[in-house]
Amino acid sequence: MNFTRRDALVIGAGAFTAALLPIQAFASLADDAEAAFTGGAATTDGGIELTAPEIAENGNTVPVAVSAPGAVSIILIAAGNPNPDVATFNFGPLSGSQSASTRIRLAGTQDVVAIAKMADGSFARAASTVKVTIGGCGG
Repeated sequence: MNFTRRDALVIGAGAFTAALLPIQAFASLADDAEAAFTGGAATTDGGIELTAPEIAENGNTVPVAVSAPGAVSIILIAAGNPNPDVATFNFGPLSGSQSASTRIRLAGTQDVVAIAKMADGSFARAASTVKVTIGGCGG
């Protein structure tokens, strides 16, 4: 079978487009997870502290810590993962502090977002970009 240069360009453009579709779908899933948690309410920067490494050598175990004094609930979202809502932490009235730490799995370099629902019903948001050298979700 002989391919012309035009055929090769069309096939290459199709492959490039097909490769970008999952990235856009994951971004949409992250937006959906954020909207489901906030109920569509606006978020403000500040009021929550997200600690994540700038570079993670292995995406299988990336340490993340969140702290939001006065929070009722905190959600962690990894925008580039196939399942973006990574963890949800709920705090009761007898909680000593509204902070948590865990290790999460990241598919590749991406943004990690933490959103806290405060006791007054407002939402605080913080984000951090983590560069992953070895992917943790099969990549």
